[in-house]
Amino acid sequence: MKSSFTCRFNAFVLCGFLGAGLAAPAVAQSNAEGLLNNSWTFNLGGFVYQTGITANLNGQSSQNPEVDFDETFGDADDATRVRLDGLWRITPAHHLRFMYFDNSQTRSRVLGEDVKWGDYTFLAGSYAEFRQEFKAYALAYEWAFLRSPTYEVAASVGVNFMDMQFGLSGTVNGIDPDGNPVNGVSRSRTSDLPAPLPMLGLRAGWVVAPNWYVDAQAQWFQVRIDEYDGRWSDLRVAATWMFHRNFGIGLGYNWFGTRVDVEKNDFNGRLKLNYSGLQAYLTGTF
Repeated sequence: MKSSFTCRFNAFVLCGFLGAGLAAPAVAQSNAEGLLNNSWTFNLGGFVYQTGITANLNGQSSQNPEVDFDETFGDADDATRVRLDGLWRITPAHHLRFMYFDNSQTRSRVLGEDVKWGDYTFLAGSYAEFRQEFKAYALAYEWAFLRSPTYEVAASVGVNFMDMQFGLSGTVNGIDPDGNPVNGVSRSRTSDLPAPLPMLGLRAGWVVAPNWYVDAQAQWFQVRIDEYDGRWSDLRVAATWMFHRNFGIGLGYNWFGTRVDVEKNDFNGRLKLNYSGLQAYLTGTF
């Protein structure tokens, strides 16, 4: 796992240096420079990705093992989801960035083995359904400490709020919320996990040709606050072709991973989530 992350990070850094090298020659005023100078920039596109989800939800008196949901319910099919990114350039050096991403899916299967989730044990050989909702919101202040007509490098600080919900339904043994034993009956167990996490980041953008813009971004943090003990990282690199002074199309690659340990009444356990893939998007800048 560590070596995989290192390879992704090294590739991310290499892309950054290549972009910086290409950006070195001066270019004339161009469509792409609007992405460095205009007040508003938006990216809206489809995110084609693969995910990995493992989690455990402890019972009232039990420490349950982790459940690999991709292994238990089958790998999630590649899917396309909408992601929105925006930047408000208040001044050339001071910006606000925001992001919204929504991923919801449902998977079902006849279980090959028992699955312990909270106080319920979903029984092997029975039909079960797994429902996942994952919404991410990010808001950050950004300071461009290096700027020129063809590039900028900026540092950021902000908050990433992840609103996650997991639900299992099927045939169970266990204890219901009233403390009564249940055996071989159909039940559902839904758990909410809102996770606000602070973030630090670096971003760089380069005009590499009159109509081409390349940017790379890294965000990360690790923190322990009250019931939360979490860490996460987000790496992204993209290229945009500005076919018009206000509009362009682009293609990027994004890798995101998080691990959160939580001790709350509605969720007492651990979640590991990662996704990665390509994003094709439309860009507007004004």
